[in-house]
Amino acid sequence: MSDTSSSCSDFPYLHGFSATEQARLVKQARLAESTIFHNIDYSNAQRLLEVGSGVGAQTEILLRRFPDLHATCVDLNEAQLDAARANLDAMPWLKGRYELHQADATNLPFEPRAFDAAFLCWVLEHVPSPARVLNEVRRVLAPGSPVYITEVMNSSFLLDPYSPNVWRYWMAFNDFQYDSGGDPFVGAKLGNLLLAGGFRDVTTEVKTFYFDNREPARRKTMIAFWEELLLSAADQLIEAGKVTQDVVDGMRREMHQVQNDPNAVFFYAFVQARAVVY
Repeated sequence: MSDTSSSCSDFPYLHGFSATEQARLVKQARLAESTIFHNIDYSNAQRLLEVGSGVGAQTEILLRRFPDLHATCVDLNEAQLDAARANLDAMPWLKGRYELHQADATNLPFEPRAFDAAFLCWVLEHVPSPARVLNEVRRVLAPGSPVYITEVMNSSFLLDPYSPNVWRYWMAFNDFQYDSGGDPFVGAKLGNLLLAGGFRDVTTEVKTFYFDNREPARRKTMIAFWEELLLSAADQLIEAGKVTQDVVDGMRREMHQVQNDPNAVFFYAFVQARAVVY
């Protein structure tokens, strides 16, 4: 999914940093907001650390939903931070409630116990060492701080009617991410990662985007968005030899067909974990 650049060491980033991709991230955050934030509660927090803040799309939602929060945002990529600055500066009601830092998530430039909450969304899938990131997050959090982490579980994706080019493309998409040092299945591993990292009170929840004939308009919107998500990696996948242009063209054709199918089904599950620092 991704809201961020690689927030750790430098390796090929699946989605790129174009203006089109940056706009897609804002759309993605708004499309997923009600699902992602359904059980998130920062009502007792004031100093939030957002790791892998990307273009600031989630930052705006956090500050809007929790008016007592001040967000310190960290991302590795300067282009993403520039986009975040432009996006957030355009909202004068957020002035003074956030700061942006270019930093490696495995070496955060903050003192221990500097924050009382943390938020990571679509970040750990892109880093080669999620455990190192979580160790740094724990270091800079005060005791009692809640952490919410939302992550992909890409083996869950289903599109019906069956679309062979979409499936070939999706497998190549995940292979490229895995070969590049990321993990498209990290969502299912969050519980173990948090326990190993010394976090307590670890809970996980499986969340879904599940659309069929009960919500045809939302189904159509999600399938159209998912095509944008897939296409964001097309140039890199072709360049790496993971797919051919014929597969990309076939994927686009099939996505359009399913989008207009009166009995289509879209399903995708991901995982959200909550933990506390003691």
